Amino acid sequence: MWDLAVRAAGRRAENTSGLSIGDLLLDIPAPLRAHFNEFAAGTSREGFLLVRGLPVGELPKTPTAHRTGELTDHGTAGLLTLVADLLGTLVGYEDEKNGTLIHEVHPVPGEEQRIENSGSVAFDFHTENVHHPLRPDFLGLLCLRQDHEGVAATRVASIREAAGLLTDSQRAILRKPVFRSAYPTSFARNIDGPRPSSGLHPVLFGHEPDLFMRFNSHTTTSEEPTATAALRALAEALEEACHEVILAPGDLVVVDNHISAHGRSGFTPRFDGSDRWLRRCYSLRSVPRWAERMMPRPRVIPALTDITGVL
Repeated sequence: MWDLAVRAAGRRAENTSGLSIGDLLLDIPAPLRAHFNEFAAGTSREGFLLVRGLPVGELPKTPTAHRTGELTDHGTAGLLTLVADLLGTLVGYEDEKNGTLIHEVHPVPGEEQRIENSGSVAFDFHTENVHHPLRPDFLGLLCLRQDHEGVAATRVASIREAAGLLTDSQRAILRKPVFRSAYPTSFARNIDGPRPSSGLHPVLFGHEPDLFMRFNSHTTTSEEPTATAALRALAEALEEACHEVILAPGDLVVVDNHISAHGRSGFTPRFDGSDRWLRRCYSLRSVPRWAERMMPRPRVIPALTDITGVL
């Protein structure tokens, strides 16, 4: 896997106008490839897949600032590219981190309280990029380093496991398009004034057993009291159905972003070069042709100002 990852990373460095690694995907060990392909079908009840023991190579100190670019061509970038392209297509978002395809998840001094990947406080359940019409189908989190105490957990909760904890009336309300989701802070760093919100949307959609969810406990709201109460009930149900995974170096968790919401428990950073460090990737099963033609760079979803109202 490390040899494949390094080769994929090399192609990332050599291909600024595009990146094709289809031939390398065929060399991923067959049992591992089969697990990813089965998960990509979207029939999972738990909504996440955990792979342990992957290589991460030699690492510098954990960064303490944004956009350091220290691991741009590192083997772990190639590894996540392989995983994302096996599941669908590796993508980034023009509005988030300037379209960066591989994200660094580590605490940043002064941002400990931020509800995003630069913070260290507890981060409740959320659909990744909940506000966006082209939300990732999957996200991958690869652990490079644990926190010092080894207590920080990635928390994953599936609507397919939590739905039975809701009443029929609560599920019916959550299916109504009476909810809005504000932009996450990672998309709103350069926006003055209040954060914008999505259009009206349901929180639950699809039919059993193929039930799906669009929800962020921090940003999804409704003006209807019964809908607000249903959101609270959903948060409680997800808490009860939660799986907690403490990632060790070389552990990769892949989350189906339409089935499971995910979060993080809190931890205490020391900013000594050995803090918790994950790398994140997004994958889309299919990018619409119109969006692909509007991309500012290969694999980068256009800015929301360009596609608002299209979906």
